[in-house]
Amino acid sequence: MSAPSVRSQLFRRKPVALMVEETGAGDPEGGALARRIGVGQLMGLGIGATIGTGIFFVMSTAVPEAGPAVVVSFVLAAITAGFTALCYAELASTIPVAGSSYSYAYATLGEVVAYVVGWCLVLEYAVSSAAVSVGWSEYLNELLDDLLGVRIPDALAFAPGAGGAVNLPAIVLVTLCALLLVRGASESARANAVMVVLKVCVLLFFAAVAFTAFDAGNLAPFAPLGVAGISAAASSIFFSFIGLDAVSTAGEEVRDPRRTLPRAIVGALVVVTAVYLLVAVAAVGAQAAGAFEGQEAGLAVILEDVTGSRWPAVVLAAGAVVSIFSVTLVTMYGQTRILFAMSRDGMIPSLFSRVDRRTLTPVRGTVAVALFVGLLAGFVPLDFLVDLTSMGTLVAFTVVSIGVVVLRRTQPDLPRGFRVPGFPVVPLLSVLFCLYLIWGLPGVTWALFAGWLAIAAVVYVTYARTHSALRTPR
Repeated sequence: MSAPSVRSQLFRRKPVALMVEETGAGDPEGGALARRIGVGQLMGLGIGATIGTGIFFVMSTAVPEAGPAVVVSFVLAAITAGFTALCYAELASTIPVAGSSYSYAYATLGEVVAYVVGWCLVLEYAVSSAAVSVGWSEYLNELLDDLLGVRIPDALAFAPGAGGAVNLPAIVLVTLCALLLVRGASESARANAVMVVLKVCVLLFFAAVAFTAFDAGNLAPFAPLGVAGISAAASSIFFSFIGLDAVSTAGEEVRDPRRTLPRAIVGALVVVTAVYLLVAVAAVGAQAAGAFEGQEAGLAVILEDVTGSRWPAVVLAAGAVVSIFSVTLVTMYGQTRILFAMSRDGMIPSLFSRVDRRTLTPVRGTVAVALFVGLLAGFVPLDFLVDLTSMGTLVAFTVVSIGVVVLRRTQPDLPRGFRVPGFPVVPLLSVLFCLYLIWGLPGVTWALFAGWLAIAAVVYVTYARTHSALRTPR
């Protein structure tokens, strides 16, 4: 029998039936995860991974680019996310396994594409976790200042390049999230649900107070940098919609996944978009656009300025400290499940797919993720992290949208719990919107992303290609 060609190796696809078979029934001996998460908890994971990521601190970087038209940037990002959410809902209901975009690409576009997507997701989740940890540090400092009149010294509160030596609070947050994740997925989901309710209430409180100081004069000039500024801000903001992907990473731990996953994905998007737009309009109406640039814990500062009192700022800072915790928790959870799926397929070492018999979680993989994210959070400035996350997210979303079209054509008879309406127009629009936002990212982000993919190529050639579980016929 002749050896398979290089092309056939690179683009070999993993059968959907095999993926579903590998999920097992919660047997730790077989390396399976436990199906314990319901639709409410799963929707909470999506909201938890999204609300807080952008709205609590990204305004300080997005408003200087777009001005008050940052509201339009949020709309543009939300439309893109909406198209993609429908694509995710179909694939999640068809391929209800861990791995999200990576697994969908493996079933539709082949091994090498899936591997690249997997590396994009690793970058997306690691950098997102680190970015929100850095933002959490800012609000923690604001809270300590408001309550006790003390601040963490700059040397211990900021990364090198941002005025400090190490961001210690960010590292502490990553450690706390890892400890909770090790205990179990359902325990983490319950804790996240509580934090989601708290963060939504805090943001609604912010909007109610900020609207009392709404000044239409703050909206002029509306778009000082024109369409280019709106697009650039939308590209940066998009990382805050990572929660859609986080929902689908839980495909192996959800009860009745073919119905639960689509409902949770679409439901999370609706809630997130409504809250984002409400808070963004309130913020730019209550504060002049020029004041956002370089502003730490910006929403808390706005409340203090509006009311002339510290207690509303204390409430918001405290809510941000708790709610951003939930974002880090969910994004770290998502990364461990991506690595779990890649490890099970032989793409990376088996360390990441070893499930603890007691907790039914990949404990060693979670510890490895915490170490990597902790290093990023402690030593890399926020601006680089935000744009890199957007790049990884947009690439993954593009592949998912293409995957819907491919799977409809190659395996039209697969059972689907949800079908994208307006097919194939909606998936194609999703691809076009994602590519448009990718184009708006700065050159340094493209350079760093290219370097990351170069590392991925080396690892694939030297390890993954020969260790792939599909290399040996089953």
